[in-house]
Amino acid sequence: MQDRSPRILYVTRVWPSENGAFLRSLNVLRALQEIGSVEVAALDDGAPSQDAASRTEFDVAHFLDVRPQPNKGFVDKLRWTLDPRRQYPNGWAISDEAISRVLPRLTSFDLIWFSTLHSPDMFPITVWPRSVLDIDDLPSTHSRSSLNIKHGLSERLLARRNTFAWRRRERLLGQRFTVLCVCSEEDRRYLTRIGVQTPVHVIPNAFERPVGEPVRNPVTPPRIGFIGFFNYFPNRDGIQWFLDQCWPQIRADVPDARLRLIGEGSDAIRTFAATNVDALGWLADPSDEIGTWSVMVVPIRMGAGTRVKIAQAFSLKCPVVSTTLGAHGYGAVNERDMLLADTATSISAACVRAIREPALAAEIAEKAWRRYLDNWTWEAVRPRVWAAAKDCLRLRVGA
Repeated sequence: MQDRSPRILYVTRVWPSENGAFLRSLNVLRALQEIGSVEVAALDDGAPSQDAASRTEFDVAHFLDVRPQPNKGFVDKLRWTLDPRRQYPNGWAISDEAISRVLPRLTSFDLIWFSTLHSPDMFPITVWPRSVLDIDDLPSTHSRSSLNIKHGLSERLLARRNTFAWRRRERLLGQRFTVLCVCSEEDRRYLTRIGVQTPVHVIPNAFERPVGEPVRNPVTPPRIGFIGFFNYFPNRDGIQWFLDQCWPQIRADVPDARLRLIGEGSDAIRTFAATNVDALGWLADPSDEIGTWSVMVVPIRMGAGTRVKIAQAFSLKCPVVSTTLGAHGYGAVNERDMLLADTATSISAACVRAIREPALAAEIAEKAWRRYLDNWTWEAVRPRVWAAAKDCLRLRVGA
């Protein structure tokens, strides 16, 4: 470490928002602020709403406009597939005006921390000295998992093409950034397996520790709940599949059960074929509502990274029924931390079991709460953020 407090530029495309990526950004920023002076640069196509901006203690020093940079036509798409160094792989780029404002200042920072891989991929720069890349979702994992729900030949071929292309790009991450961060040991092992030699730190997704130990108050009729950002396709797909395939089976066994949906966009979910469903929209503090649930369901069938909603459920001692993919990164063991199931029949049975065996559900939730206190509060995770930043600063000095 150096004598003076390091200057840190934090670059994010999720500011502000109500999703798990924003919560991660917010708490990583709080940790970085304890070891240096931090400026925030937000990549956005417009200023956030005043209401959203007021929900964070951080001011944004730079709003950088972005513009579409799509891959058009067969030749462009072929180059995107075959050239892992091709710029703007997500189809977005920072505007020329924003580039002219920010590039001259980059050398004044001791460390540049990128939130999500999308952020640096919007710049015309591919190699970033003295940088940390915080990868919440590995793109190849996301595209590979989509094979679970793609049934047409063209859809499956596209998913395989995307997996191939993103994996080749991920192999180059060690050449582009000084330090990498991922959400789970599984993701770290994946990067090691494909040959990434840059230091990789595991910074789990976490959740704020409640002021006191939570006390649940499950209500009658019983409630099954889901919380998430419904504009995020894996959430929308998962809950729609749950409504279509699982909910009728659950209501056949527990006719008065209700499904409670929390999150922006929940009222847009197609529920005309379902009954006893309550779309509550965004709640500023959903803790009391979640405390009334018999179980939280996480029916995720595609995606990458880890689900913050799992840590949130643990923090409130809410029992969880999840798919294996939904529980990715938490080292979950069936009937120890949650009930794990992957078919419509088994998920339905697990939800009914949690309702009918409340003592078992409470016992599992208690064990998950204890693991949460050790591993998934932001207080427990903060030293991992410091370690990644210090590693980057040390490698910069030694370069």
